[in-house]
Amino acid sequence: MSTLSRDQILGADDRPRERVEVPEWGGHVFVRAMSGAERDAWEVGLGAGSETQNLANVRARLAALCMVDEEGRRLFADADAEQLGAKSAAALERVFRAASRLNALAKGEALRIAGE
Repeated sequence: MSTLSRDQILGADDRPRERVEVPEWGGHVFVRAMSGAERDAWEVGLGAGSETQNLANVRARLAALCMVDEEGRRLFADADAEQLGAKSAAALERVFRAASRLNALAKGEALRIAGE
């Protein structure tokens, strides 16, 4: 492997996405990897490093952050997570699992974060 330049690193398409079928919603969505800054903000919102974690609506919060259109633009704002949380638990779980995998949440970490 060669040494990368600044431009190569900044220009790399390093945030994969995948199509996830969501029959409860009648179609599919695209789920993508977060940026480093998004991941940090999401973890801060969970209360990472504190004695108590804020796991309220955790699946919908991650789904809102990671669901995108075909061009990679977010479908939901952070503020939409509350409404999204009212949707099917099975559908949200499917999106949550894909987002966990794409964002390199270790298997145990994803389960711990989800409170399982």
